Amino acid sequence: MKLLLIEDEAKTVQSLSKGLKESGFEVDYCYDGLIGKHLAKKNTYDVIVTDIIMPGLNGIELCKELRKEGLTTPILMLTALGDLQDKVVGFDAGADDYLVKPFEFVELLARIRALSRRSTGVSMHKNTLTFMDLEMNLDSKVVLRSGVKIPLTAKEFELLEMLLRNQGKVLSKVEIAEKVWDVSFDTGTNVIEVYINLLRKKVDKDFPQKLIHNVYGMGYVLKSE
Repeated sequence: MKLLLIEDEAKTVQSLSKGLKESGFEVDYCYDGLIGKHLAKKNTYDVIVTDIIMPGLNGIELCKELRKEGLTTPILMLTALGDLQDKVVGFDAGADDYLVKPFEFVELLARIRALSRRSTGVSMHKNTLTFMDLEMNLDSKVVLRSGVKIPLTAKEFELLEMLLRNQGKVLSKVEIAEKVWDVSFDTGTNVIEVYINLLRKKVDKDFPQKLIHNVYGMGYVLKSE
């Protein structure tokens, strides 16, 4: 999971980024709201964590501008401003959550993970699986990437469904063979590599953000770059 941390206190950034990385997150950080806005628009993040009072662009304006420009990434405001009115202003600006300093790191982790689950994984509609801009409707068997319909064969659909249900998890060839083909994996065949390549050509080839990745010697995973 990739996070953007925007905070002007160097010690706080150092402490939080260290803890988040040790918890398995990939973290980009900056100390300025304007730089944060640039990074948020340039890169793809699962969650954005931002302070409110900071140079360049404060967290409220940052949130408003990102939402105005169509960015839907979950935003967690992390600030010392803890009055009810401050929270109302934050939520009205487009924030998804609001955590007041001082706080326990475990609570921050829990809130980040909760926000990430809202933006990825199985959507609120039980018959739809989503990840980033990829959407699979299990009833109509329609797959969309950034709104573009992607035609898949039955086996390609099953393979992609397995990846979507296990996003972020490295799936071995054995697991894929047993689930998608319902057979024991034969080390002498390359059928899984063939289908993964076919799926990549349809799902990733025409899009800048690649989602299907090979983990050398271990298997395949659906994740953001």
